[in-house]
Amino acid sequence: MLTVAHKPVLLRETIEALAVQPGGRYIDCTLGGGGHSLAILEASAPGGQLLGIDADPEAIRNVTERLGSYRDSTLFVNDNFGSLESICKKYNFAPVHGVLFDLGLSSGQLDDDPRGFSFQYDAALDMRFGPQQPTTAADVVNNYNEYELAEIIKEYGEEPFARRIAHRIVESRPITTTLQLAGIVEAAVGGRHGKIHPATRTFQALRIEVNHELENLKTGLQAALKVMGPGGRLVVIAYHSLEDRIVKQFMQTESKDCICPTELPVCQCNHKAILHIITKKVIFPSAEEIRTNPRSRSARMRIAEKVGGTMVKAIPSNSRFSRN
Repeated sequence: MLTVAHKPVLLRETIEALAVQPGGRYIDCTLGGGGHSLAILEASAPGGQLLGIDADPEAIRNVTERLGSYRDSTLFVNDNFGSLESICKKYNFAPVHGVLFDLGLSSGQLDDDPRGFSFQYDAALDMRFGPQQPTTAADVVNNYNEYELAEIIKEYGEEPFARRIAHRIVESRPITTTLQLAGIVEAAVGGRHGKIHPATRTFQALRIEVNHELENLKTGLQAALKVMGPGGRLVVIAYHSLEDRIVKQFMQTESKDCICPTELPVCQCNHKAILHIITKKVIFPSAEEIRTNPRSRSARMRIAEKVGGTMVKAIPSNSRFSRN
């Protein structure tokens, strides 16, 4: 069971970005340790409601216990945020005032040895956010061909030595543990070349592949637009360039009235802007936050607001979830 203390990243900035109001309805698409959810519930009292989603059943159990005093104001769902639209339909939880995505791994997942997310410990090559997912990192490492491995490591890890690493992995099969894989990657690139361990990018790539993170992010962002009411806020905290690029492009696209190629003389797409970008530049953690929580150093936040009317009305304090 995860017992690590959770330090939510950009906490004050998140509450301000969501413009949390009493009686509001909010969705935390990545519960993790529940730090953001707790702050949202405190700021939205009285009458606030929160739908929390996480693919990790351990996170659901821990947050349910931690936020037990908010039992009547919360609903926690063990699922991937790629299913956001269907979850909201099932529980009749729309429109909402704000949607939060805090992407990447939680501190608990990084520190949970058996999960295999980190090479700080020797563990089985798993890397699944939830045990219900069929494919593990071991499946990818031992069953994908050399070309497929190289493409994944290059694209998802942005690793310049991807082909060399993929070749060494295939030569070294079977590979079953994190330290075994980390050693293979380190040998493939010729040892360390800086502060970052040479296996970091490969581990990131495998985790993204196993959990379909980028595909689910794209689906989740589109769903967020559908469940937010006019004036609702979309807040995304990303931790690497692949995620942030998707979020940036999504917000830019959905904030334009026309997305036709520039060479077309007349608009043919009929696209209408549905978002207004609140911050043109990303928001980074302060130096003080990075000092007290080093894992926040790569975080970057983007904020957008749904256009089309005034802020959706706050919900009466006696309202309840539809728990069909």
